Amino acid sequence: MKAAPRPCSIADTLALVGEKYALLVLREVSLGVRRFDRIARNTGAPRDILTARLKRLVEAGILEKVEYSERPRRYEYRATPAGEELQPVLVTLMAWGDRHLNAERRPTLLEHSCGEVLSPRVICASCGDEADTASLRTLVQAPGWTTTGPVEG
Repeated sequence: MKAAPRPCSIADTLALVGEKYALLVLREVSLGVRRFDRIARNTGAPRDILTARLKRLVEAGILEKVEYSERPRRYEYRATPAGEELQPVLVTLMAWGDRHLNAERRPTLLEHSCGEVLSPRVICASCGDEADTASLRTLVQAPGWTTTGPVEG
């Protein structure tokens, strides 16, 4: 019998937003693109896959489906508060891609309200210091697990 994988919020989140095109749908919605045809065009997602991703994101409470036309019945998609909380994840992924994949020519820039191009950082809400590998310590809360794997019995 195969052992169960490590209980993990990253894995649980990826089960929702890690499917192909899901994060690209969230990117489009965050850019103000809310209608199916434009989301399909901008992501390159096949219509059947896009339909499935949108349905899953709505069911998970990440997006909401809002009717904008009665005849014909048409809908647009908007981020819920839970969906809006994924914005920093998208921005951080974009910054990583800019540094490691598109260093010569960044495809998109984000300007912060201060007028500068955004360079995201993860900071501790308590002390304000930057959170990086050196400043973090893992405290495993899942019963039967350590940082290296399951407790051997």
